[in-house]
Amino acid sequence: MAARRVSSLLSRSFSTSSPFPFRSQGRNCYNGSRVVRRFGTSSAAEKIISPSVQVSCTQLLIDGNFVDATSGKTFQTLDPRTGEVIADVAEGDAEDIDRAVKAARKAFDKGPWPRMTAYERSRIMLRFADLVEKHSEELAALETWDNGKTYQQAKTAEIPMLARLFRYYAGWADKIHGLTVPADGNYHVQTLHEPIGVAGQIIPWNFPLLMFAWKVGPALACGNTIVLKTAEQTPLTAFYAGKLFLEAGLPPGVLNIVSGFGPTAGASLASHMDVDKLAFTGSTDTGKVILGLAANSNLKPVTLELGGKSPFIVFEDANINKAVELAHFALFFNQGQCCCAGSRTYVHEKVYDEFVEKAKARALKRVVGDPFKKGIEQGPQIDSKQFEKVMRYIRSGVESNATLECGGDQIGNKGYFIQPTVFSNVKDDMLIAQDEIFGPVQSILKFRDVDEVIRRANETRYGLAAGSLDTANRVSRALKAGTVWVNCFDVFDAAIPFGGYKMSGNGREKGIYSLNNYLQIKAVVTALNNPAWI
Repeated sequence: MAARRVSSLLSRSFSTSSPFPFRSQGRNCYNGSRVVRRFGTSSAAEKIISPSVQVSCTQLLIDGNFVDATSGKTFQTLDPRTGEVIADVAEGDAEDIDRAVKAARKAFDKGPWPRMTAYERSRIMLRFADLVEKHSEELAALETWDNGKTYQQAKTAEIPMLARLFRYYAGWADKIHGLTVPADGNYHVQTLHEPIGVAGQIIPWNFPLLMFAWKVGPALACGNTIVLKTAEQTPLTAFYAGKLFLEAGLPPGVLNIVSGFGPTAGASLASHMDVDKLAFTGSTDTGKVILGLAANSNLKPVTLELGGKSPFIVFEDANINKAVELAHFALFFNQGQCCCAGSRTYVHEKVYDEFVEKAKARALKRVVGDPFKKGIEQGPQIDSKQFEKVMRYIRSGVESNATLECGGDQIGNKGYFIQPTVFSNVKDDMLIAQDEIFGPVQSILKFRDVDEVIRRANETRYGLAAGSLDTANRVSRALKAGTVWVNCFDVFDAAIPFGGYKMSGNGREKGIYSLNNYLQIKAVVTALNNPAWI
């Protein structure tokens, strides 16, 4: 869910409501001067499970057909459990992006999608949601295989949410309308909400199907056509979803999907002169590049959902056992590869020592291994690049004299598994407290009072935070964050808007606000002669 400014507030009246109720077990500890490896894991010692799904869609989806890249090139998508090849996927580049944009332009300017009734558009989206549920096992298996997230998480939470999101947007399709506006003089004034045209969309690798839904759902509901670029690490489920959309009756050219790399396919989409709107989810640094490319081409509007360094605040009146569990979930969920992860855990000094010991004990129980196995809580990181990045931050934490309570090392010698890692005595100026690690590394910081923690929580280029029930009203308004979770975390209902302040992006995903990203508003003013009334 990559990309964000979110906060969570914890108090005595604690609730663990969340759409992702996953828990676990594992072992490792820090013995003062050295790491003692005692994590139990099935990642390397046991034979990995072969997914019960065939990879059938590896070509680009352009104008209703699955086709090879113009160059004929392919690239390998890898299994993060082993680093081995899953499949060779078509490698789209600038020429393929241009083909896809032309198909989307033709479908928008001459095709039936923006011209059919909104009700009929909604019916196609509802049929797609039905097909998602029918093929949920295949989609979940592909998502786990390509991404490394647990099969339980994919099957029981993310695939149902995928269907729910498209049903939500299908419901909006015939409820998008303008207003009549009173004006001085004899005029009839109305506003029209029109589709913006060809929408370019670039999605990340941490939640491939959910980000697909966050982008594609509102764009289709508004009557737009789409060119979507997948993350090169996780192209498989978007292609499968595209196949299901065709089966649901989506006209050719309405949804085009190109797999490829950022400097070629991504940059071409961002700078294409015939793309009317761009939406991007990913890192803040890449978001800056995307914004520049869009501005220097046709000044297309851009929605950005970018990085985060969310504070998770535990006040002295919190139920510590429940706070530890929720803080653990807020950070380690999805292997820590979540932009809104509660990656700065601020704990009041009166309960700090107790919290640290219990957070360490919880991390030591976390079960790491093959994400297809039942009972596994944490799979591998997405790839070798991300694995090495996380390990560099762990080394940085040790070198900056934070206390490594547990973890800090690789698990096994195959794939990209990292021990759940907990640091205490973290200071605000340390890299592990400043940078978005995007991995299973919990940093626990100490604070004294509300004013102090609000100030420290907001002193970041991102920003997310929390507070106890008695102070929730004050803290939730004081935090410079797009979402504040009070006594819960990672609640991603289809109707709840999501997005960031400051360098976490602009615009909102999900909910009614996401529709604004894909609409043009037109004012129509008609002069009236002798009106009966104004």
